[in-house]
Amino acid sequence: MKNPVGWFEIYVDDIKRAQKFYETVFQLALTELLSPTPEEPLQMLAFPSDMKEFGCSGALVYMEGFKSGANSTIVYFSCADCKVEEDRVVGANGTIFKPKMAIGEYGFVSLVVDTEGNMIGLHSLK
Repeated sequence: MKNPVGWFEIYVDDIKRAQKFYETVFQLALTELLSPTPEEPLQMLAFPSDMKEFGCSGALVYMEGFKSGANSTIVYFSCADCKVEEDRVVGANGTIFKPKMAIGEYGFVSLVVDTEGNMIGLHSLK
């Protein structure tokens, strides 16, 4: 059986502000994707990916008429130690909802809120 998630999108109201948040917290560079439908243009910035590695990638998306925040799905980003990324959140203008906590044999998680009001998870084994 394959992993159930093949792609994710995080909808944002201000794509440049969201880009700065995610690039700061995760110390990476997002790349622009072309809108898949010219008649309904989207602004999309993709997270780095390697198709030969475990997991999936996704993008920040701005689409007129789709409000960001509080849409009841949480994407968890893998980290070596989620406290490291958690420590960057406030400096990137986000907030910490639940600081690093143990989840038993599955490691640790932090729940944080980005600049657009989206809650995301940080997960690590240590």
